[in-house]
Amino acid sequence: MAEPTFLDRIEQTPGAVELRAESYRLLDLAPGQTLVDVACGCGHAAAELVDAGVKTIGVDSDPAAIAVASARIPGAMFHVARSDELPLADGSVDGYRAARLFHLLEDPQPTLAEAYRVLRPGGRAVLAGQDHGFLLIDSSDQDLTDVILLGLESRSVAPRAARSFRDWLLDTGFHDPEVVVHNQVVTGHDVMAEQLEMAAAAAVDRALITRDDADGWLAEQHDRARRDRFLAVLPTLLVAATR
Repeated sequence: MAEPTFLDRIEQTPGAVELRAESYRLLDLAPGQTLVDVACGCGHAAAELVDAGVKTIGVDSDPAAIAVASARIPGAMFHVARSDELPLADGSVDGYRAARLFHLLEDPQPTLAEAYRVLRPGGRAVLAGQDHGFLLIDSSDQDLTDVILLGLESRSVAPRAARSFRDWLLDTGFHDPEVVVHNQVVTGHDVMAEQLEMAAAAAVDRALITRDDADGWLAEQHDRARRDRFLAVLPTLLVAATR
């Protein structure tokens, strides 16, 4: 099996496990019902859903991720496909789940239309994603931190997409939306180290800060970790609605 990716490691943290559990609660599926998990990655959610008796179809555009998921979870079905071209019949699933997807999409509407198409009437859709405009990292220089977080945002096509989930679902024809905010509190620097490096590098690349600024900020975060003063709060928005 391939070495775990950054997102694969993130999916194994306690906060990510809790987040997936909240998405299952919002889906409200019974054993024997069918779910499509779009942008399923290496299949962490699919494994848990299969264990719960849910017939699970995982879809991802990354063939390598699908290869890992297929080997890991023989009880699920997997497809390499785009989120706006699902290989499913109209009204063929009871639940639709998409986590960490919409910040990657320039135009969310075709993907939302596919969610509506493949769900049966009365089926539930759950969208989950971080809105990078809400991330919090403690620092002695909060202005610099805010600029570095803008660098992190610049790595995504739509870094603040999650705040629009409710509007998008309603505009697509879904009803009775429910909005939940899941906050992951991180006090272990190792969990965030790679993301901090990426944020600082992106801010330098876009000439928002100097390399010296980035190195000083990263050193401060390492020092905070050494003194047990590291703190990050990562809110994720989950929005569920009914077809």
